[in-house]
This record gives sequence, structure tokens and C-alpha cells, in this order.
Amino acid sequence: MLKAQIAQRLEAAFSQYGFAEASVSQLKTACDVSLRTLYKHYPSKELMIVAALNHRHQRYLTFLSAPSVNKGEARILAIFERLNDWMSEFAPHGCMSLSALAAFPENEEIKTAVAKHKDDVRILLGEQAMRPDLATALFILHEGVSSVWPIMGYSSIESANGVIKQIMEQSKNA
Repeated sequence: MLKAQIAQRLEAAFSQYGFAEASVSQLKTACDVSLRTLYKHYPSKELMIVAALNHRHQRYLTFLSAPSVNKGEARILAIFERLNDWMSEFAPHGCMSLSALAAFPENEEIKTAVAKHKDDVRILLGEQAMRPDLATALFILHEGVSSVWPIMGYSSIESANGVIKQIMEQSKNA
């Protein structure tokens, strides 16, 4: 239980302070544990980042999967509305995974955590659309929205929704 709580608090701390800027002392304080306890569970700052990313990954997949609309085009459009909600509430500065990768581009554990997250999102989108053949195209739209949302806001969702409708319609007629 404590390890999961620490991961949850690390996610919040990295979201607030960023990855490069956050000191281990700040992280210890944010987690409300001793330095010894923090290092017992996560022996390096990089492993603290991986724990935060993995915690956020699970939260994000659960969040995206919440729309009650059936699968297919309506479900994907609902997921992109959820993406807007996520960006508004939890990621107003952009994708946390890409921020971690930008701060630690050579760290293999971080690269692996980010790659798994991105691949799982890609697969989820294909499954929810009932179109695994469109998983990569939907994922690229998702990533585009995540990247430009801090600048464009909801208009990025509207544009993505238009493209989703087009590719779903075109692929039906192909």
C-alpha cells in the first residue's frame, strides 16, 4: 500500500515540479515519507519517475476506458472527449510521458515505460474503434492532440473528431 501511495504522490509531484527541476528533497516532502523510505521503494530518481509514469499510465487507461458508449466510431469520439477532459484537468502543460522522455532521453527504464504506455494507448484505440487496422492512425491523432492541446485547447479535439469521422467513413467504403 505504501509503495502505491508513494507512486501516486510522485506522479503529482512530477506533474507540479517537472522532471528535471524536481529535487529528491522536494519529492520526499511531497510523498510525506522519510528519505530512507523513499529510497527503499525507489532507489533512484529515475526509478521514481518510472513509478510515477506507471501509476499515471494505469490511471490514464482507466480514464480513457470510462465512456459508456458502445464500441466503434461513437466510442472513439467519446474517448477523444475524455482526452480533452484529461488534458484540462490533469495535463494542461502536455503529455507527462513525453516530458519525462525529454528530461531523461538516455534513460532506458524511462524509455521503456513511455514506449509501453504509448503502445498500450495505440492498442486501446484500435480495440475501442473495433478497427485494429486504424490503431496507428488514431494513435497519431491522439498524440497530435496531446501535443497541441496546451496551445489550441478544445479546437484540437474538434479537428481530430473531424478526421476520425473521415477515416472511419473512408475505411468503411474501401
